Amino acid sequence: MNKIRNFCIIAHIDHGKSTLADRLLEYTRTVEGKDMQAQVLDNMDLERERGITIKSHAIQMEYTYKDEKYILNLIDTPGHVDFSYEVSRSIAACEGALLIVDAAQGIQAQTISNLYMAIENDLEIIPILNKIDLPSAMPDEVEDQIIELLGVKREEIIRASGKTGEGVYDIIDAIIERIPAPKGDPEAPLQALIFDSVFNSFRGIIAYFKVVNGTIRKGDLVKFFATGKEYDADEVGVLKLEMSPRNEVTCGDVGYIISGIKTSKEVKVGDTITHVKNPCKEAIDGFEEVKPMVFAGVYPIESEDFEDLRASLEKLQLNDASLTFQPESSVALGFGFRCGFLGLLHMEIIQERLDREFNMDVITTVPNVSYIVHDKKGNTKEVHNPAGLPDQTLIDYIEEPYIRASVITNTTYIGPIMTLCLGKRGILLKQDYISGDRVEITYDIPLGEIVIDFYDKLKSISKGYASFDYHMHDYREAKLAKLDILLNGESVDALSTLTHVDNAVTFGRRMCEKLKELIPRQQFDIAIQAAIGAKIIARETIKAVRKDVTAKCYGGDISRKRKLLEKQKEGKKRMKQVGNVEVPQKAFLAVLKLD
Repeated sequence: MNKIRNFCIIAHIDHGKSTLADRLLEYTRTVEGKDMQAQVLDNMDLERERGITIKSHAIQMEYTYKDEKYILNLIDTPGHVDFSYEVSRSIAACEGALLIVDAAQGIQAQTISNLYMAIENDLEIIPILNKIDLPSAMPDEVEDQIIELLGVKREEIIRASGKTGEGVYDIIDAIIERIPAPKGDPEAPLQALIFDSVFNSFRGIIAYFKVVNGTIRKGDLVKFFATGKEYDADEVGVLKLEMSPRNEVTCGDVGYIISGIKTSKEVKVGDTITHVKNPCKEAIDGFEEVKPMVFAGVYPIESEDFEDLRASLEKLQLNDASLTFQPESSVALGFGFRCGFLGLLHMEIIQERLDREFNMDVITTVPNVSYIVHDKKGNTKEVHNPAGLPDQTLIDYIEEPYIRASVITNTTYIGPIMTLCLGKRGILLKQDYISGDRVEITYDIPLGEIVIDFYDKLKSISKGYASFDYHMHDYREAKLAKLDILLNGESVDALSTLTHVDNAVTFGRRMCEKLKELIPRQQFDIAIQAAIGAKIIARETIKAVRKDVTAKCYGGDISRKRKLLEKQKEGKKRMKQVGNVEVPQKAFLAVLKLD
């Protein structure tokens, strides 16, 4: 056991984690020849296209140090704030972490939040200054920032470059010297923590685990703590680039188990595996339940695909435990699911993965957040979509979620960033100068305001220099109104939103204008209205496509023309009573990108 080291790589997005992981795999000869490519651990096409890591990936390396053979288990983690749940699970399976900071960009918001997560789990942290080969690198200034943040000695910081491979051997030596070996008792009853799982259409569900105590062998009868189900361990092994079977996986190691599990509900991330004959007394503390930030309805385009969509979402949930969903129905879209995501990028990625991995074409409704509604009888209710809101006359008050956001930026951009945050009803809490010209601004902002386009705007006004991180803070009373969109007097439930009273009129007006562009013209007039309760606040009309019925009248009395036009008007009126308006998918998407 004292020859095993488990560690993960944490950093802000785009600070070179995956590139450095590539070098580690190359220098320990885990991956060679034709298998070596950029982002070798990112095995999804989506990750390669966007150049981001979405899933954390585990891989085992072997390295000889001072004539002794060590086993290094590396978990490469995502850097984007929407995937922070992946990072928290990786951290739980490790004893140490490599904290990577870009020498050109310095410490950023996600670096700090991932670092605190690692410190809470008592991980040994090795600070690494990456990308020192860049002409724009400022190694000395960034080292000062790291020393100020971590309180380490200057000689403990390793300077490296994932591109040129400089300093990689120093990193491997530091992993072996500084990171403690896993603690645990190989003779004790088996306790293994599941930190990830994946669905394979031939072999069922494969669960990845870290053995905390005991040993698991091929053919053992094991049970899962949370569900109480029992299985035979058909195959156990460790994770190399491919899965590599072993006869046993022992204490402190990271491995996988295949036991022919077919239904995804039976595997929960954070669950404990133990033996049936000699079970452990209690489960390991898993992970706290994930709290989704953004909710949106996901509906199949063809209503008969509903069951296929359910199966696809369940398989996706195995691989991405931060996705939550429950069935719901809508008048306009039929049956579907209300899904909870950690953010907009997460939502976009899930939609893309449903399309690529399961061939599911889906319609997604306007994303929103969860509100707490207090009625006049003193009851409270959590509402995830505007359709679930009780009648306006019964509501006493509504509370909306607030987040504590920290923005780290260059002093040049403080003005525009403050304007943006105040425009989103943010409350400035404090402003700290981290070093030289870098400042951390802390705000309380309503979550509903940042859901749609806050991150994009922040990046564009700061020319990409501002970094942003947030966590849920509390719920506060708010003046919210339910904005309904009516087409010819009929409400389209998929387009209704909850919005702050001050923004309602402008938002309603913009939605009507946008829908006027996108809904195709019919044989009758279509009235698009935005309403709060019974009060109409905006209206646009899509004119009917008309035939020129007076073309044959040349000259003669005006009453002949009048008669024909009146007759046409009657026909249009009848048609309006039976005609219904289809809202195209483009319109739902356009509402998301209104700004």
